[in-house]
Amino acid sequence: MQDVFENTVRFAETDAQGIVFYGNYMTYQDETFTEFMEAVGFPYETLRRESWDVHVVNAELDFRSQARFRDRLVNAMRIASIGDSSLEFEYECRHADDDAVVVEGRVTHVAVDEDGTPTTVPEEFREAVVAFQDAPPDPV
Repeated sequence: MQDVFENTVRFAETDAQGIVFYGNYMTYQDETFTEFMEAVGFPYETLRRESWDVHVVNAELDFRSQARFRDRLVNAMRIASIGDSSLEFEYECRHADDDAVVVEGRVTHVAVDEDGTPTTVPEEFREAVVAFQDAPPDPV
């Protein structure tokens, strides 16, 4: 899995228990997705220019430990599989100081055209992902 986004927990991201509020991990996952796409060479602006986009159709998180105010976190992502129009991402958030896993998750996107209709994931994108990742995605 590729480390693509680092963040420091802000006070506003914690709850009354002093730990990161669970919903904020979805934001971290989304920020990681944005940075992953940039690293692969397909930032949001490129998708729009090439007349395709992605919509989230499923997101899951499994909580393994906790993060607190000012903890430094490392967020990693990879595409586990690419279907005709679907992209399944694996996500992991770890403590920067000891590499302990905080959250693991998955998020599935569907490629869509300008009208929001599912479309085929472009071959150029598939090739860029294979070149970037430590292991190629599985075909679906």
